[in-house]
Amino acid sequence: MRVRIQLVVAITGMVSVIVVVLSLLYLSQLLSERIQQSYLHNDIAAHQVLLAVRAAIERGLVNVPVSPNDPNALDTAITQVLHTDAGLQLALSSFIRYAPTIYDINIADSNNKILQSTDPLYEGRMLPAEPSFISLQKETAWRKFRIVFGPPTVYAVDARLDRKVGGTMSPFLTVRVGVRTTFLRSQLAPWLRAELIIVVLSMLITILLAALLSNMALHPLQVISDRLDQFMLAEPHSLPEPELLPTASDEISRVSNKIERIGKRMRSVEEVFTALKENLNQVLENLQDGVMLFTRDGRVVMVSNSVEHFLGLSRQQMLGMDLHDIFDRHTELGHMVRRAFNARVVLLQEEVVTETGRHMQVSLDFIQSEDVEKPSDTLGALLTLHDSESMQQIESELEVSRRLADLGRLTSGVGHEVKNPINAIVVHLELLREKLARGDNSAERHVDVIQNEIRRLDRVVQMLVDFSRPVELDLVVHDLRTVATSVLTLAAPDLEQRAIHVISSMPALPVWARVDSDLIQQALLNVVLNGAQAMADGGELRVELRQQGHEAYIRIRDNGSGIPKEILDRIFNLYFTTKRGGTGIGLAMTYRILQLHNGSIHVESEVDVGSQFTLRLPVASATESKTMPKVNVG
Repeated sequence: MRVRIQLVVAITGMVSVIVVVLSLLYLSQLLSERIQQSYLHNDIAAHQVLLAVRAAIERGLVNVPVSPNDPNALDTAITQVLHTDAGLQLALSSFIRYAPTIYDINIADSNNKILQSTDPLYEGRMLPAEPSFISLQKETAWRKFRIVFGPPTVYAVDARLDRKVGGTMSPFLTVRVGVRTTFLRSQLAPWLRAELIIVVLSMLITILLAALLSNMALHPLQVISDRLDQFMLAEPHSLPEPELLPTASDEISRVSNKIERIGKRMRSVEEVFTALKENLNQVLENLQDGVMLFTRDGRVVMVSNSVEHFLGLSRQQMLGMDLHDIFDRHTELGHMVRRAFNARVVLLQEEVVTETGRHMQVSLDFIQSEDVEKPSDTLGALLTLHDSESMQQIESELEVSRRLADLGRLTSGVGHEVKNPINAIVVHLELLREKLARGDNSAERHVDVIQNEIRRLDRVVQMLVDFSRPVELDLVVHDLRTVATSVLTLAAPDLEQRAIHVISSMPALPVWARVDSDLIQQALLNVVLNGAQAMADGGELRVELRQQGHEAYIRIRDNGSGIPKEILDRIFNLYFTTKRGGTGIGLAMTYRILQLHNGSIHVESEVDVGSQFTLRLPVASATESKTMPKVNVG
């Protein structure tokens, strides 16, 4: 069966069911209302007849002496009155003639013997056993339909007249109105015919509407089928003929077949795209520069991991966001990028300094459409963020490392060559001292000076050798809070003597790192003492430990004299010092210790304001941290 016919049949059947159900509900409600109305009308009629009977008895028995204790005489007198009263006879004939649902009216005494009836054959007989009309009202809708449209049945509506006998009320007369179901059926017949006409018309209209709706519903499928035909004809690589699905006769099947064939092609394309996407993700993860790809309307569709370090937002958070929501127009970087994107202006390695003093290069290039009819149509934009400061810092660290390596090679030979002559000089000076001890004492002072200088030279050379000698690290997982606290405890006497107040800020949880604790303590002590020496008149020394991601940061800040900008990049050079009596080895040794631990040290300083040294160390892995005991450092 074609889809069009199926739709027509389905819609027609659905609407037909709805119409039939609603019609049955309507008819059941109509039948209940009609039965209720019929009962009310017939009950009124029964009471009106009862009033007429009462009035007839009162009028007829006024001048007729009847003993109340003689039932037969009373029945005879009442029967005579009922048959002769003109008003009662008029009421009975009126109800029989004009009430559409009344079948008969019977007036019976207290023994249910019929005294007066609209059907003379019933007079003198007992009231028939007829069901009460109230019971019909209580039946279900289905039972009402079966009773009304079933075999003819008479239902009774009674009205009773009581009299007082011996102080109590007892039945005297009963007026029964008989209601025949065939009369109710005749009342409902016009409504049934109207309802059947409505149902038939609804069916016809439904069929017409279903045919129209099926055409409207299948028209888009036909359009889609035509578009798919055009797409498949434009496809350069078609599937082999045996793989094609058989031709179908209806629209949905034809469209399904075409979609299935296109799906096979798309799956092969998807495999290639997935492989390219994985390769692209690997490239983006290894990029040091931040790369962002935007759509024409400024939505982010691709972000490299490095962008997180530039903007402080996570990669998943940025995907799908609008360019104007990512870049704040009140910042230098945001203002530059927003203005260039809105004006479609290309940026080529534009230098920008952020509010935090960070230097970076920004490049923005737009992807143009290859459509010859719309060559100026922009498809998207590619934004590149390059950290100039980090590259300069890396180059500086490489240069320092190169110098230290060259110095190490130099000092390893110098120490060996200088050590022996110094030893010989010391021996000969001892001999000279012995000779002078026996005679001339004037040269002893000069000999002491020479000996002291030679010893100082020996100490310097030994320190140079120690600095250049390979170090064997004793790496153990330590809580950096304990290491930093130990350094502050060790330096406390010297800091108190210099009137320096120490403010220590440690995290509540341990910061585990695999380090050589002795070397790290030496590195921290060098920086702490260096900051203390910069505050000649006392001051405040802040020591802060924080963990950010997989790295730990120890920041040591003083409010001393600061370091001039022109010598800031030389303070880690061996033997470079600006302090009287300084050796120039402490900060160089600290730099080397952090390099041995795969860490780094960074300094920020301002003259007459102070300096801040930031030591960075990689934290221990989660497995190593879980095996360490939990401790608290106050």
